[in-house]
Amino acid sequence: MIGVHSPEFAFEKNVDNVRRAAKDMRVDYPIAIDSDFAIWRALKNEYWPALYIVDAQGRIRHHQFGEGEYEQSERIIQQLLAEAGNSGIGHDLVSVDARGAEAPADWSNLKSPENYVGYGRTENFASPGGAVLDKPRVYAVPARLKLNDWALSGDWTIRKPSTVLNKPNGRIAYRFHARDLHLVMGPAAPGTSVRFRVLIDGKPPGAAHGVDVDDQGNGTVTEQRMYQLIRQPKPIADRQFEIEFLDSGVEAFAFTFG
Repeated sequence: MIGVHSPEFAFEKNVDNVRRAAKDMRVDYPIAIDSDFAIWRALKNEYWPALYIVDAQGRIRHHQFGEGEYEQSERIIQQLLAEAGNSGIGHDLVSVDARGAEAPADWSNLKSPENYVGYGRTENFASPGGAVLDKPRVYAVPARLKLNDWALSGDWTIRKPSTVLNKPNGRIAYRFHARDLHLVMGPAAPGTSVRFRVLIDGKPPGAAHGVDVDDQGNGTVTEQRMYQLIRQPKPIADRQFEIEFLDSGVEAFAFTFG
């Protein structure tokens, strides 16, 4: 097996970040760094994640675009190993103990799509007056957000790939419908950290907290990565998420849901 890392954000091109993530996720197979998307283009790939299964003759025999179908993919791997003459290939399926952000999404309750925080690809930005591009501005959260709307409060600079907090106590609010809420973010300056507090429907998350916050919603941004902020128990409904950064200097890239 070999993984191909085709980075979406600039910080993902940093090989040290890739090494740290691979260690944290216990990935022990080789990873090809595809920062110029050469492998991506060679495969004419348009999806992430994408799984390509290649036989012993180097032919692509199966592909899976997007998450899911893990049992089918494993059975095809077993079949191709047997075809290649490997004896002793079992037919049992691997049991995966996925935790935190690695757990499969709750597809039946997922009504919020991935959304970017930079102006290049964002949707449904709802702060009054809209976005001022590449310049500092004080924003406000409207009295009500519709499902999948988001807004800023405080002094921020909205850039194409990300949005950066200029002064402490800035907030991001998001109306979402999903079990899990994640935010890709990190300190804008290397070696710094940013404290934050999370609320859901105006209250500390309690049992709905993600792995990167405590039950009171407290956490710290220490590196550029995806942070799991909410994992709520059922019933899943429309909720209003807020994150307040107690320090300046955070850079937010994208929300994902699961």
